[in-house]
Amino acid sequence: MPGVDNAHTTAGQEAGHREDASEEGWPVPAGTTALSVPVPEADALVRGWRARYDTAARYGGTAHLTVLFPFLHRSATGPAEVAALGGLFAAHPAFTLTFRRCGRFPGVLYLVPEPAAPLRALTAAVARRWPSHPPYGGLFGDLAPHLTVANSGGAALHRDIERRLSALLPVSARVGAVDLVVHEAGRWQPWLTFPLGGGGAVTGRRAPAR
Repeated sequence: MPGVDNAHTTAGQEAGHREDASEEGWPVPAGTTALSVPVPEADALVRGWRARYDTAARYGGTAHLTVLFPFLHRSATGPAEVAALGGLFAAHPAFTLTFRRCGRFPGVLYLVPEPAAPLRALTAAVARRWPSHPPYGGLFGDLAPHLTVANSGGAALHRDIERRLSALLPVSARVGAVDLVVHEAGRWQPWLTFPLGGGGAVTGRRAPAR
């Protein structure tokens, strides 16, 4: 379907450009939050490359899959919002992802999570509940779920990383929770963790100072 393929290519190109710009010229304001899924199983494989070639890694955090960014400002995230998130994620079962291959956006090398449907369902549910906060501010349309490995270094380097990383795949990860993280003091900091499938209570530290 050429129309779908072209749309994905355009969205990917815009995403690659924005990732670079957001780190180099568009700093994330303090108090910005995001919903993401940490993937420690993949982090063990890509940590070294991310540290050198993923510009976002300098702001903290492990390898992850974004559920929704940007989300509510921390000043707008009170008990009612936390309860709503808890109920929303409790309605979605835990799931397993497998990373078998790498994918590319222009300027970006990433791991492809399979199946993508559970991640897309989480993003869609949050976006429906908070329609004023679409993924990436609504800039990129239906952007494929991805775990960024490198967004700098150039095509030749990305080919070399892909060759070496592919030899370590597949790797699987169990997703049982979604994290709410907040940008403060120039870094992404963990805030709250929401279990999937009603598998426990919301956990985390106290709300950051506003």
